[in-house]
Amino acid sequence: MTRLTWICHGSTAANREARFPQDEPLNEKAIIATQAIAPRLRHADTVFASPTLRARQTADALCFQPEFTDALADCDFGRWAGRSIAEIQQAEPENLAAWMARPEEAPHGGEAISAVCMRVNAWMGGRLQAGGHIIAITHAAVVRAAIISTLNAPVSSFWITDIEPLAIIHMTSNGSRWSLRIEGATA
Repeated sequence: MTRLTWICHGSTAANREARFPQDEPLNEKAIIATQAIAPRLRHADTVFASPTLRARQTADALCFQPEFTDALADCDFGRWAGRSIAEIQQAEPENLAAWMARPEEAPHGGEAISAVCMRVNAWMGGRLQAGGHIIAITHAAVVRAAIISTLNAPVSSFWITDIEPLAIIHMTSNGSRWSLRIEGATA
């Protein structure tokens, strides 16, 4: 059996300001919050992470030395990177609406949501039979894509899952498919 634990990176200025992210650092509060979740994590046989600064700092705060992979990188937001959602809504309302309604489109010149989902699905498929416990430190968009893949949900459902900074999502594989695993307190 393979266990896969997804960890969304800690909070950044883009999270707080409702901006499309750039390669930005965690703030001091986020580093402290990240360190606080470390005791909740089980031993990992393998740790992977997005190569972005916020994912690397999350891994550092958790005392992990991951293998970095572009497969876990955030969505490329193209010319929207660093801009607020409100600003995009004001300047390009049709493009923003199209991007959210049609996952195969990328009006920002970056990566389509459907492409993110395919990339993440391929990465997960390569680990179905890995065995042991894998931790993946990444971004909300990647975690959403992983959930969609696991549930065999349509890509159009991408926006109906909220992933908070430092969210932890567990999955297991029987060697042929992934399952979501919701953990509760043990008695």
